[in-house]
Amino acid sequence: MLDGNDHAFRLLVEKYRNDVFLTVFAVLRDQKEAEDAAQEVFLKIYSSLPKYENQGFKTWMTRIAVNHAIDVKRKQARRKEEVVDILEQQDFRTSRDCVEKEIIENDKRSLVRKRLGELPENYRDVIYGFYIAEKSYQEMADEQKVQVKTIETKLYRARTWMKKNWKEDDFS
Repeated sequence: MLDGNDHAFRLLVEKYRNDVFLTVFAVLRDQKEAEDAAQEVFLKIYSSLPKYENQGFKTWMTRIAVNHAIDVKRKQARRKEEVVDILEQQDFRTSRDCVEKEIIENDKRSLVRKRLGELPENYRDVIYGFYIAEKSYQEMADEQKVQVKTIETKLYRARTWMKKNWKEDDFS
């Protein structure tokens, strides 16, 4: 068998197939993984046959199977850790992006507050109410005791004034 006799090795696989499978399955607890690992164990056994020193074949074979199954289990654990790391990084990026957007929005609000004094007085309250205080048209109309349509018109005119008098670069 040590001289590379393929037929003898096939007989060895037939004889010990269940033992190797059960050994590997005991570690991995997954049939598909155990089947794959058992095949890999027989490849390792085949390539290690020249090193075999007549110390109890089944024990030697079982040791190879257990060690291989443990290696497979470790690789699975590392893959799970890598997936968790990737998910955490994506989650971190997502939250970082949200924070970044929030900072940009706060900067824009701050700039609008500074430039609010430049607006004609009749537009100042609707721009402040809508963009800074984040009020609805209805809320502003109720506060000013006017129709919602009046608020819409004021906002439209205020935006038109801002487009005409302020550069877009000031706000980007």
